[in-house]
Amino acid sequence: MKNRGLLIVIAGPSGAGKGTICRELLRNYGENLELSISVTTRKPRDGELEGVHYFFRDMEEFFRMVEDRELIEYANVHDNYYGTPKKYVMDKLEEGKNVILEIDVQGATKVKEIFNEAVLIFIIPPTFADLKKRIEGRGTETQKDICKRLKNAYAEISHAVNYDYVIVNDDIKDAAAKINCILIAEKCRLPRCNIDFEKFREG
Repeated sequence: MKNRGLLIVIAGPSGAGKGTICRELLRNYGENLELSISVTTRKPRDGELEGVHYFFRDMEEFFRMVEDRELIEYANVHDNYYGTPKKYVMDKLEEGKNVILEIDVQGATKVKEIFNEAVLIFIIPPTFADLKKRIEGRGTETQKDICKRLKNAYAEISHAVNYDYVIVNDDIKDAAAKINCILIAEKCRLPRCNIDFEKFREG
């Protein structure tokens, strides 16, 4: 554990700004950060690229990966499946890289069951009204989809109590800076502190 990277789970309801915060983290604090790319059965949105934003797979291929245990976790979100590819994450952690999983609330809970040392960070906007405004402002969902996302978000917020940290996303740069501070502090926790105290006393 001392030499492994941190597994950082960033989750929260749709519209909380998880993706934007992750991009800000990678842009300003990304020297030792890797963003895991999720597998999804969702169709690509405009501008989304295979292997960059997601690995887009049909249902048959997705569930083959589930059967072959190639995913750390997976969940059904808004009628689409999302999963975290195991090999990519494990390889990066062993290299000492800090790996960010930007996933849904369901998936985050499952990751914690498998990786007890994972650091769970829950992202919320300042108010539920802000969340509604952000989802509606995307212009990528139908009214039916918007209603479904808002209903799900209302339920998902109750899961924040199961997380290690909660970040209110009222400013992207500030939110990213706070997460970076969390990562620095977590690296200083005693189980992760790479100091041989016996040798320290001898010196």
